[in-house]
Amino acid sequence: MKKIIALLAAVLMLTVLTAGCGDKKAAAPATPAADKKVVLKVGATPVPHAEILKAIQPLLAKDGIELKIVEFTDYVRPNVALAEKELDANFFQHLPYLQQFAADRKLDLVSLIAVHIEPMGVYSKKIKSVNEVPNGGIVAIPNDPTNGGRALSILAQAGLIKMKDGVGVKGTVKDVTDNPKKLVFKELEAPQLPRSLDDVTLAVINSNYALEAKLNPTKDALFIEKKESPYANILAIRKGDEKRPELVKLAKALTSPDVKKFIEDKYKGAVVPAF
Repeated sequence: MKKIIALLAAVLMLTVLTAGCGDKKAAAPATPAADKKVVLKVGATPVPHAEILKAIQPLLAKDGIELKIVEFTDYVRPNVALAEKELDANFFQHLPYLQQFAADRKLDLVSLIAVHIEPMGVYSKKIKSVNEVPNGGIVAIPNDPTNGGRALSILAQAGLIKMKDGVGVKGTVKDVTDNPKKLVFKELEAPQLPRSLDDVTLAVINSNYALEAKLNPTKDALFIEKKESPYANILAIRKGDEKRPELVKLAKALTSPDVKKFIEDKYKGAVVPAF
């Protein structure tokens, strides 16, 4: 009898120990898997914005960030996509454009960092100097308010027109007070401006679209905006995302010495670092 009791006790003890080991195994933390990369989707126009972003992809990868670049060829969809959370940020515009666009559409979009300036230029396939502009010449300018006013300001700097006092870069065609050559203004979507050169006397073109069309702003422009332009291109984000770690790292990478050198070496003055 004693042997049976002892045997039962041993079996019971073994069962308890086995169950205990099983509990420990269940409770033990699993071997941590490799950290997943954070995916960051940034909208950009192809030149120079997407090119600059591609240059920092390896740097961000070291920080565990997979930078996905979504290319756009217009000035509307990137902000709409950002507001609708299809993107984490976008990089294609200057601050005055963002502010006007966000106000018009009631979007909570803000600038995180200024990256570079793209001096706007006056181009032509028909003449070689602004002094050769004929009477009644057709001049193509961007049709969005901020870039349109900026283009008119440049034409005034070139001595072709005069604008109403005080309008600055917010002027419209209606604010032209002196037009001695009776220039005819043709307002077009910014991406269409390079293609318009076959049909107009002059076109005032944003540098990103000029570069895409293989125009060199420092060599091909008849007149170019001064480098003191306030129109720095920015990294735009949704309001409230200013402290997101991956966006902070993106902003830091975009304003790094490596990016400054990349811009200076690649664009030779057609794009100027703003930091």
